[in-house]
Amino acid sequence: MATRAPLRENLRLPFKAGELTRRLELAREDNPEVVDGPKRGHLLREALWMLEPVRRPVRQWRKPFALAQSANPKTVMVLPGFATHPVRMRYFAGTLERAGHTVKRWGLGFNWGPTEENFAQLERRLLDLRRRSGQKIHMVGWSLGGLFARELAKKHPSVVAQVITMGTPFSYSPRANNAWRIYQFVAGHRVDQPPVGGVIAEKPPVRTVALWSPNDGIIHPRAACGKPGERDLAIPLRCGHLGFAYSEESIAAVARELERD
Repeated sequence: MATRAPLRENLRLPFKAGELTRRLELAREDNPEVVDGPKRGHLLREALWMLEPVRRPVRQWRKPFALAQSANPKTVMVLPGFATHPVRMRYFAGTLERAGHTVKRWGLGFNWGPTEENFAQLERRLLDLRRRSGQKIHMVGWSLGGLFARELAKKHPSVVAQVITMGTPFSYSPRANNAWRIYQFVAGHRVDQPPVGGVIAEKPPVRTVALWSPNDGIIHPRAACGKPGERDLAIPLRCGHLGFAYSEESIAAVARELERD
């Protein structure tokens, strides 16, 4: 994987104290839609995935998990979820690398939401990876990271081989989740008015695969699964939202899709 950035990189919230009032107002807005997030029970179970780094060594000792070596290794860019640092995807990326793939971080540190500046920076990184690798790039985006990946693929279909999203809310309602108020506070814009991109549900002109889970406690399954015209394939998994970056089931599903191309 690419050189590790310090965990403190981009740790501070991306706004000044003077903006606090406006952002609190965004977080307190009434929901203009009659939609709910996932079930509360599923949300509570998400906390168990926070223990995954502790449980994994024991599970690996009892029953080691490894992917088969890839017959056709790919160059893969992994994009973290909202308020998440790439270090959270280290195990995910390392497992793919041990199977022979070249895995690169997105290079932006914590994902605090899209801005014109960070989207342009990510776009430059994507084009540079394409130039240096000599291959089209396979983009794997977890949650909000998947929205970045879909928009970049729309803009650069000749550079992106495919997009694989994991629990990404690209369909249904942008408020059909348990995090939209926190998102509006941190990102500083309404969840349905991002400063970059176009129609979120529009499918990129490349192969697009959506991994989703009925057990997701943060993103509504309908939002992450999407409709047939919004993605090429939807694959149901059993993990929670935080489990997309950790579960063997999720990693194996991504590996299979990388092999299909």
